[in-house]
Amino acid sequence: MNAVTVRRPLDLDTLVRFGRGRPAGAAVPPSARLAVPEGMSQPLGCDAVAVPAGVGPRLMARLPRVGCVYEDDDGARWWWIVPADSDVALEWPFPAYYAAGAVVPGARRSPSLIHCPTVAGGVPYTPPIPLYLALCRVTGTTPGWARAVRA
Repeated sequence: MNAVTVRRPLDLDTLVRFGRGRPAGAAVPPSARLAVPEGMSQPLGCDAVAVPAGVGPRLMARLPRVGCVYEDDDGARWWWIVPADSDVALEWPFPAYYAAGAVVPGARRSPSLIHCPTVAGGVPYTPPIPLYLALCRVTGTTPGWARAVRA
């Protein structure tokens, strides 16, 4: 009788961990995950977009709907919660920083919540396309799909 080895298929989380693995003994930089307020649903997962704090209020004024927004402890950046994979087919303009999983690199503590939607049981998301367009407008960047095609 032959021994049968049953192998479980690898899921996406396992593959990501393999890809992000660090050598044993390597220092792990501090990081924190943005905490979504209790009672809010996250049906699409969460990522985050960071912008310099000086840009934040200008974006708020241009957006029709704003989800959860956080500020770093040092007040340098504002973080906007967006649905997971909001970077697919979008090149977020400089000086924005896209953080998959809403993980804030280099943070010892999670940034402070400075804006939360008032809808009870709502979602924490700022719609990514209006955020992207407002950020392009504020930074003077042409959206990726509006640029001239080069042959």
